[in-house]
Amino acid sequence: MHRRPLTAALLALAAGAALTACGGSTTVDASAAALAASADCTRASAHWPTTVAGQKSRPTSAKSATVRAWGDPPIIARCGVSSPGPTTDPCTTIDGIDWVAHQLKDGYRFVTFGRSPAIEVLIPTKYGGLDLVEFTAAAKAIPQTSHVCSAAPPSTSSG
Repeated sequence: MHRRPLTAALLALAAGAALTACGGSTTVDASAAALAASADCTRASAHWPTTVAGQKSRPTSAKSATVRAWGDPPIIARCGVSSPGPTTDPCTTIDGIDWVAHQLKDGYRFVTFGRSPAIEVLIPTKYGGLDLVEFTAAAKAIPQTSHVCSAAPPSTSSG
């Protein structure tokens, strides 16, 4: 398993504006992504984990197999989001899957990089350093394109 270290800031995460959880509700308010009906998302959703960070699955308002939630506050995953383009956000490889991390107010949003459609995982701060390995099987159901995380470009010297 290859894994680039994440900064300490990557250990926090929460649901963003597109996906919100209703406090105290048994159903998590979440919507299906634009590309959720794709064959790739159908394949990926068959590999959603049963538990994440020791948390059991919860029903979502999306009523779609491509959207899943676990725990309270919920960890939310959905397939069918747009694959990110070039970004200055950190990109890390975990168990052979490239993920772009974006800090939110109360946590992080992770999106697979180099897979289209992409999988998005929202992780609230409460869960700390969840390493996303639980989502490897689902992500691998979507073929990798030629785009991969890359190291910073080599420095140039003037001479």
